[in-house]
Amino acid sequence: MKGMGNMQGMMKQVQKMQKDMEKEQEELNKKEFIGKAANDYVQVTGTGDRTITDVQIKEEVIDPEDPEMLQDLVVTAVNDCLGNIEKETQETMGKYTKNIPGM
Repeated sequence: MKGMGNMQGMMKQVQKMQKDMEKEQEELNKKEFIGKAANDYVQVTGTGDRTITDVQIKEEVIDPEDPEMLQDLVVTAVNDCLGNIEKETQETMGKYTKNIPGM
């Protein structure tokens, strides 16, 4: 029965870490991220839970003769936004998974 105190202490640490993780994930989900393309002609805003909340397109980039260019700019801005979210997610949440095998 001597090891039970250590086990209880370890369980408390795990529970605290889980609560901390949940809190940080919740904060990350609420945070806004911005992705941009081509001199800010297209700007995409999203949240940490990977929800796109806004797309801004400057009028001068809209060319009815070249819709593919605008499509490419939107895709680039969305991917930039998602990349920014992923980077911060790794920086924020990675500390919880860095020593777990297979993570």
